[in-house]
Parts: sequence; structure tokens; C-alpha cells
Amino acid sequence: MSRVIRIVCRPEVGMGFALAGFVVAEARSTSEAARLLADLAQDPEVGVILIQQDFYDALPGAARRAFGRTALPIVVPFPPPQPAGEVSEVEAYLVEILRQAIGYRVRLR
Repeated sequence: MSRVIRIVCRPEVGMGFALAGFVVAEARSTSEAARLLADLAQDPEVGVILIQQDFYDALPGAARRAFGRTALPIVVPFPPPQPAGEVSEVEAYLVEILRQAIGYRVRLR
């Protein structure tokens, strides 16, 4: 039996996924995202649910743990897109490690 991937995200992010051919469940609030996630989790055809990180972080801890204990669907949070020029925490950390190791500040791009 094949399973499908579904995405739960904000409308401005969903457009890109839709253009790539994914079925997107758009939410404008964390409560709406939680409801959509719960509905998708009950669908036997859904194998993977990608959910925008801020929506996932807003879920109660019990809900996140429940998804961690089930085999399907697999719930995977993804970070929202960042405006050009902003540096993520991970990127800033890597740049600092490289600066310390080689003595120069490098630019990742």
C-alpha cells in the first residue's frame, strides 16, 4: 500500500509546495494547524505530514509525544523560509566554528 505526503503550512509557504505538486493544507493560526494535523493523522492514506516548525512548536507536548510514538504518519517539522540576508542560528554557529578554526570569518553561500 502506498502512502501520500501532506503539508501543513501557512498560505505564503504553501504556494511553493503546491507548485511542486504536493497537496497542501493551509492554516492561518496554530489552532487551525493543530486541527488540520489531527484530521490528516486520521487519514489511512497519509504516510508523512510535513508541518511548518512554528505550528509544530505550538502543539502541546503530549500531542508531539503521541506523534513520536506512532509509526504512521511520520510528522516532520520544517523551518519556514527566511528572508534573504537573515542568518539562521545553525549557520551562525557554523560560521563561528570556522572562524575559530581557521582564524578568518567566512561567508557561507
